[in-house]
This record gives sequence, C-alpha cells and structure tokens, in this order.
Amino acid sequence: MTSFESLAEQLVEVGRHCYERGWALGTSGNFSAVVRKAPLTLAITTSGVDKGLLESSDVVEIDEHRRVMRGSGTPSAEATLHLAIVRTRGAGAVLHTHSIWSTILSEAPADDGNGDGLVIEGYEMLKGLDGVRTHEHRERLPILENSQDWARAAPRVEAILRENPEAHGFLIRRHGLYTWGQDLAEAKRQVEILEFLFEVLGRKRGTSWQP
Repeated sequence: MTSFESLAEQLVEVGRHCYERGWALGTSGNFSAVVRKAPLTLAITTSGVDKGLLESSDVVEIDEHRRVMRGSGTPSAEATLHLAIVRTRGAGAVLHTHSIWSTILSEAPADDGNGDGLVIEGYEMLKGLDGVRTHEHRERLPILENSQDWARAAPRVEAILRENPEAHGFLIRRHGLYTWGQDLAEAKRQVEILEFLFEVLGRKRGTSWQP
C-alpha cells in the first residue's frame, strides 16, 4: 500500500504537469488517489489552490463521507464525484482537468442518438486507453450537466457510469474532463490520451463549428 505522503507528492507532480500543459490553469482541476480501500480513504487536492503552485501540504486525506482525516484545508468541492467514480469503477486514482479543448467539446450535442455524448473513433491514440487494442475502437464520453451541488448529483453520476461501462471518462458541460485509472500512472496516461484527442477534434472542426 502506498503511503499518504507518497501519494500527496505524486499528486503534486501530476497537478503541476497538467498546469504546465494548460489542462488545469489557475485553481481549476482536482486530483485524487486511493490511500486505503477498506475503509475507503482518498488523498485529494484542496479547494482553491493554484495548480501551478501546488504543494504536498495542499493535499488532504478524506474518508468516504468527505471528512478530513489528515492534513488541513477544505477538500475539493467535487470530492463527492471522485468518491462516486472510485466506488463505481474501482478506480485507484481520479483526475479532473479543465482544458480549453475539453471545455469547448463538452458543448457537443448527442452524436449517436443515445443522449449527450462525445464520440471519438478511428484514431491510433485511442490505443493508449486501458484495454483498447485497435484504432477502430469507438469511444463515447457521456456529457453531464454542470452542478454546484455534486453531493446531490452523485447518484445520477453513478447511474451514468453504470450505463456506460466502456467509457474511460466523461465530460461536464462547459467544465472539463474526468478520467481515472487503476493507479495515478494509468490515470495520467488517460488524461494525456484524451486531451490529445480533444485537441485533434477541436482543431479539425475549426472555429466555425457550432454546438
């Protein structure tokens, strides 16, 4: 089991990496990793912290009820989402970015008649996603409406994740990407893959595209 201190340092590295790539500027974005599965606790970044200045002291450990068990500060306002993803997908780490391209594409209408979602297919980079072995893969990312009360919205988020078991992430309208992995390394890779694909789609559609 990786210690809280070690995970805090790794989350700082991931957070700064996302900041440097323009995926989590200012106080946007939040990042977590599972410390223990039973009882469940997460190491998670605190609210309102500039990701370019992130330090290990900006990471707290919370329990499944969002209570702070270690460290000081207020856990991300979206900690409920992180917990919902961990419970539903068995994830070891959850990363939320707020890039330009993910924000633009989160306004996409339904691409396939099955509700709001962004479909990506035919790109070699899809093979970087967990379990994908061919560029012919069709990735559909559900798009959820934004909320200021994620505790209340969490049951719907969990239902959407169960309804879309093949999805490697989801978008929040005008907000950004959530993705996850068995550990931080896998979650970081999936952020890189999906953010690359978002930029490809965004540039391909051009400034004339209207959602």
